[in-house]
Amino acid sequence: MKLELRGITKRFGALTANDHIDLTVEPGEIHALLGENGAGKSTLMNVLYGLYQADEGEILLDDVAQHFDGPGDAMKAGIGMVHQHFMLVPVFTVAENVMLGHEETAFGGRLDLPGARAKVREISARFGFDVDPDALVEELPVGVQQRVEIIKALSRDAKVLVFDEPTAVLTPQETDELMAIMRQLRDAGTAIVFITHKLREVREVASRITVIRLGQVVGEASPDASNAELASLMVGRSVELTVQKEPATPGDEALVVDDLRVVDAIGQVVVDHVSFEVRRGEILAIAGVQGNGQTELTEAILGLQPRVEGRITLDGKDITGLSVRKVLDSGVGFVPEDRTEDGLVGEFTIAENLMLDRSQSGPFVKRGWLKLVDLAAFATEKVREFDIRSQGISTPVGRLSGGNQQKVVLARELSRDLRLFVAAQPTRGIDVGSIEFVHKRIVATRDSGVPVIVVSTELDEVTALADRIAVMYRGTIIGIVPADTPRDVLGLMMAGEVPEAAETRATASAGAAPSTTGTEPVA
Repeated sequence: MKLELRGITKRFGALTANDHIDLTVEPGEIHALLGENGAGKSTLMNVLYGLYQADEGEILLDDVAQHFDGPGDAMKAGIGMVHQHFMLVPVFTVAENVMLGHEETAFGGRLDLPGARAKVREISARFGFDVDPDALVEELPVGVQQRVEIIKALSRDAKVLVFDEPTAVLTPQETDELMAIMRQLRDAGTAIVFITHKLREVREVASRITVIRLGQVVGEASPDASNAELASLMVGRSVELTVQKEPATPGDEALVVDDLRVVDAIGQVVVDHVSFEVRRGEILAIAGVQGNGQTELTEAILGLQPRVEGRITLDGKDITGLSVRKVLDSGVGFVPEDRTEDGLVGEFTIAENLMLDRSQSGPFVKRGWLKLVDLAAFATEKVREFDIRSQGISTPVGRLSGGNQQKVVLARELSRDLRLFVAAQPTRGIDVGSIEFVHKRIVATRDSGVPVIVVSTELDEVTALADRIAVMYRGTIIGIVPADTPRDVLGLMMAGEVPEAAETRATASAGAAPSTTGTEPVA
């Protein structure tokens, strides 16, 4: 089935999210939609899927104009969507999830579960998915859960499939498997729209590439285009895609985590006897698929987890169980993984957000009074230094783009006298240009002698920034390896396997390891 979008325009008040966008996807084609966060990619696909109504333009399938009042209409017309965050019910089986919303009944009005099971088996066999229709979704690995989402779409005779950032929660091996599945679907005649910001994946699997910037199509590219060419189209300027850094010269141990154990509110062990150290002037990257204890580990260091056992010391001082205020006052800078929830107050101005963790005393507060002149001077300087694009320091931070919001968080945390810097998912949801800036600041912090922990699910980011890499799986660190460890080894470790070579390397890297210059593309 051929998909054609003509002149699609979608406005939200004064904001034009999609500005007369044209897009054609042929049967048997993987058409990549590439662009910065906020460029309008997801809005365009939500219009296609019936979640939004376009203000102008039309959708055509096989040259026939369509009108969708909701996702149900889009699905009936043959459009399926595999969302970044899976739309599955964890306590249901695969077959129950596949038939959900499209329940068919057998004799006596009973749900036709045998029919749903047969459909799952048939699609699974056709594409080699190896999915058990009676398995509970909550017990399946994320890669298999994604296959269930694809089976759902195909069971409804989808001829056009939209993949929205599909690799965000996958290991490298699961990503390779997904790429193979997409090729199979393409070869079977399915038209595929592939939304991503990862240039490596675009070049690997796309038939054609359309680049969107600020709600407009700014060009088409071939998969043979270089990463630099694609990034330049996305951002509108040349972008440095490699992390330039000299080998680390680690100093003494600064942070020591010894036998750390964290139990969550329902009694589950989420960090299980974890031990490691970080030296001054090095970056320890913590890799792993989201949900393997990385969040709870950083929260324990910051004093955000109430049920903690073990010991955390910083420069010889025990900070285990201290309040967040005391941990921050000890010289810890923290970039949370969700800046909008935990890093910023959207209604506050840029200036107010820059003083959030220094509102009780100097340099901006004296005898309970806010020193507005000093704060304004500080904020103006940080806006300039961190290249925060805004209409001024009085702009509410909620009006900024994701990349500029992240720069506000970095400016606040890096403007203090730090003894440890922890950055969780530092480039999540920001564009290629902002990623370049954030990486440079992290490396500069390391080079100033500060110990740095970077937590990231992006393997390219991990290998480019790290001096050493700790891999977490189900709450444990299953190995600490050098930064030049091959991607396939890291991928296996992220899936819970520890190859013999990795075990040897982990033992060898118990002390400080020399850094290597990052050469991998980071987008």
